[in-house]
Amino acid sequence: MEKLTRQKFVILVGLVAFAAAAAGTALTFQYLENNFGDSVPGLDLGFLRGFKSGTGTTTEGEINERVLRQDELVVQTVARVAPAVVAIVAAKDVPVFEQYFVSPFGDDPFFKQFFGDRFQIPQERQKGTEKRQVSSGTGFIISPEGLIVTNKHVVADAEAEYTVFFNDGKKLSAKVLARDPLQDLAVLKVDRAGLPSLMLGDSASAKIGQTVIAIGNALGEFSNSVSVGVVSGLQRSITAFGRGIGSEDLTELIQTDAAINPGNSGGPLLNLRGEVIGMNTAIVEGAENIGFAIPVNKLKRSIASVQKTGRIIYPFLGVRYLTINENAAKTYNLSVSDGAWLKGDNQGPAVVPGSPADKAGLREGDIVVEINGQKLDQSHTLSSVLGGFGVGDSITLAYLHNGARQTTSVTLVERTQ
Repeated sequence: MEKLTRQKFVILVGLVAFAAAAAGTALTFQYLENNFGDSVPGLDLGFLRGFKSGTGTTTEGEINERVLRQDELVVQTVARVAPAVVAIVAAKDVPVFEQYFVSPFGDDPFFKQFFGDRFQIPQERQKGTEKRQVSSGTGFIISPEGLIVTNKHVVADAEAEYTVFFNDGKKLSAKVLARDPLQDLAVLKVDRAGLPSLMLGDSASAKIGQTVIAIGNALGEFSNSVSVGVVSGLQRSITAFGRGIGSEDLTELIQTDAAINPGNSGGPLLNLRGEVIGMNTAIVEGAENIGFAIPVNKLKRSIASVQKTGRIIYPFLGVRYLTINENAAKTYNLSVSDGAWLKGDNQGPAVVPGSPADKAGLREGDIVVEINGQKLDQSHTLSSVLGGFGVGDSITLAYLHNGARQTTSVTLVERTQ
């Protein structure tokens, strides 16, 4: 009897402990879902609803539902924004050649007597010109009045004529209003009002892993081709090569695995709300889905300048520099790991003679660390911070000269080239 009582006691204690553990787990999950489930990115506690209701987990069904919702969202977004994405085709007069034949002996009567016209050498000569398509790319409409933006390398040929092909099959000639001197951007205008336009988003809010949509004139023949991917990286720097512009250093780019092909240049990179967060501009040849887009925040200033003045105006400080990171600091034995190290290159000196920087006393080897109190780092480069100011603005620079911190005031002038 005593043995049996002990067995019952052990069983009873075990049941009580199990019930307490189950209740504690349920309450913990309930607390997590109520307090953090919607606020922490990536934390999905939806599977608890099945557990709490006693109906078992429904993870697979919920995942399928979420995938379906995102799929529908992509379809709806593309349908809404596609009419504002256009193909841009360049055409120009190119020489036409014809082939003709000549005798290698000329009009020599001796050889002509023996060989006649049996020996002929093919030659080519120009026979006038004809208009031909020489390149193509993508653009997107940013105002109902017909302003269109694209990559500068899409419209680099100043002698070409540009035609915009719309989603509804219509086409119009376009005039290039401005080519950006510092980044791969150009603004065009077509004579047509009431056009659908895209909303410019905030590229600073882009997150790695975020779903994005790319639309463009793939390979110059598949207009409004759509690809979907994610943001693969941020703050990328590359050297790009393009026809008509040579090599160009591009910084602070958004990397994406959404398929970008030749012809997609100048097209929009969109979030799921249909807002433009970047302009597709470059790919890595020989790689699988490594593409880059210029953040839209870098384009907004130039677009606003064209809308206001008809041209792109930049403030000019007059320095060449290297943005410092930890690797550069170790390589060049620099005293800080952030800032702009004034360093000349084969294009010119670190400080342009007669420039505002020169007049303010900056010299090669100085490291600019702050502008108006804003610390310079990988996310706030010298050029991006300067972009927030206008011509005529007076700014305060904090910099290191031979390791000693100094400050100076600079009045920005207009960049002339």
